[in-house]
Amino acid sequence: IGYPARAAAGVLSEDPRRFGSLFLLVVLPGTQGFYGFVAAFLIIGNIARVETLAQGMQLFFAALPIAITGLLSGIHQGKVCAAGVNLVAKQAKQGMKGVIFAAMIETYAVLGLLITFFLINSVQF
Repeated sequence: IGYPARAAAGVLSEDPRRFGSLFLLVVLPGTQGFYGFVAAFLIIGNIARVETLAQGMQLFFAALPIAITGLLSGIHQGKVCAAGVNLVAKQAKQGMKGVIFAAMIETYAVLGLLITFFLINSVQF
């Protein structure tokens, strides 16, 4: 959220009316944190069933897909969203193009969450 928020603050200092068109570009990179939160709750729901070190390690490694894809896609999505904010600053009606580019990166975080979900559910208790 840091990259696009800094860029949006500069745009909003010039034209506060663009808040609505910038809001989605600013908050979109934060969804990766939400996906990690969902994965954590899925793991916490199973933690009481863990009886062996192997099961605990399986849950740990099941979290890695969302951890890695969430981190990397969040960083890159923040940069793309910041570029989208710059696009809105120059051409206000083109903001959805920036959102579409950011959504393409979002796909990888969703896939990471999906893989984590499948891995958590495959742990044998």
